Amino acid sequence: MILDNKQLEKFITYERKSAWGNNIDASMEYAEGYKRFIAKAKTERECVREALSYAKEKGFVDLNDKIASGEKINPGDKLYYVHQHKCIVMFIMGTNHLTQGMNITAAHIDAPRLDLKAVPFYEEAGLSLLKTHYYGGIKKYQWTAMPLAMHGVIFTKDGKRLDIAIGENDDDPCFFISELLIHLSSEQLSKKASVAVTGEQLNVIVGNIPIDDEEIKQKVKFSTLKLLYEKYGITEKDFLSAEIEIVPAIKPRDIGFDRSMIVAYGHDDRVCSYAAFSALCDIDHPERTCACILCDKEEIGSVGSTGLNGLFFENIVSELINLTSDEYSELALKRTLANSYVLSMDVGCVLDPSYSDVFEKLNTAIAGDGVILEKYCGSRGKYDSNDANSEYLYKLCKLFNDNNVIFQTGELGKIDAGGGGTVAYMLAKYGALTVDLGVGVLSMHAPCELISKADLYSAYNASKVFYNIEK
Repeated sequence: MILDNKQLEKFITYERKSAWGNNIDASMEYAEGYKRFIAKAKTERECVREALSYAKEKGFVDLNDKIASGEKINPGDKLYYVHQHKCIVMFIMGTNHLTQGMNITAAHIDAPRLDLKAVPFYEEAGLSLLKTHYYGGIKKYQWTAMPLAMHGVIFTKDGKRLDIAIGENDDDPCFFISELLIHLSSEQLSKKASVAVTGEQLNVIVGNIPIDDEEIKQKVKFSTLKLLYEKYGITEKDFLSAEIEIVPAIKPRDIGFDRSMIVAYGHDDRVCSYAAFSALCDIDHPERTCACILCDKEEIGSVGSTGLNGLFFENIVSELINLTSDEYSELALKRTLANSYVLSMDVGCVLDPSYSDVFEKLNTAIAGDGVILEKYCGSRGKYDSNDANSEYLYKLCKLFNDNNVIFQTGELGKIDAGGGGTVAYMLAKYGALTVDLGVGVLSMHAPCELISKADLYSAYNASKVFYNIEK
């Protein structure tokens, strides 16, 4: 067959394709479920709770019960494992032996925020305030002059656990971090943006009414504590062990006349988490065991017992091997992990036309052109990145093309402009074939982030076909 130049151009050149196409209705419908999820999941604990509820409705059962009883597990079994209330792993057992490898998606459910310090309360200038310590990479000035909500867990002195979520309902009070008025900002405006607002200035205003009692020295602080004690039974000492997060008091909203995008807090990385676990819940009887990891602490280096740099996932897989084999061995564990395929599902950046100078346009993703497949991330000379090999990339590209999954490639800005990392290398260290895949985000790490509904739906489709990939 002889092609003319126009036909040949189409055949031999690469051009991105919009993910909207015939997917408008499906993208819009799928996004509604995601909006309900992210509205309720503003902390990692809340993400686990919502994902667990979703999984139970789809027939997943607690792996801990199997471990406790020693009952063997079988192909087709749907299992979940919750780790320290901050991570959840879901499995669908395949017909193949575990040592032939698994198909694993891994996403994180923590997000940049402000955490209360252990001794947060103080009074100054007629205000009751709380001291915070920011978590993850933020532009500190973005967290001032906006309504804030308070989420978390606190134990009273008698051991009663209280789950706190104040500021989300329309009749709830909100909280606030003040910003310096423009009239007195000449010195502040001369500073670099990174130091225009400091970490120690991110103090949350929580009260203003003083107690009418001359015997009390800090009248506004005491009034606030008295209110908390009367309503919740909380004392100031209880905050020493509390885990309280300050997050934006905003609800997910559609953006654009066409309602094509969603603005919300915490798209990074709950958008990929939702796509990954909802896709897993929609498959049955895979050949290879499928796993979805939703982990904590990625925004601060994946450290600690709930970060993927720890051993919790390896420990869970050991339990699976023990319940599927007559005899557990470390060699079986190593083979299982080394023979696995992994999608490290984390958000990527898309070209922002208002700041185009930091992007390399040929290799930056476009909002609405599908999920982003990233060969590597890291910074500058690919430091701290997992650089996926050509064989695995070809396999995934073919899989997506064969199943009509719209995807694009992308990088995190110009080479020397900055960079970022994911959990990819933490699973690649086992020898597993690993690559980054995720939804593009505008205003990443800001209190409000923006995504395209078409890219979200593309991530779901990519996850779903990935779970059925064969060796």
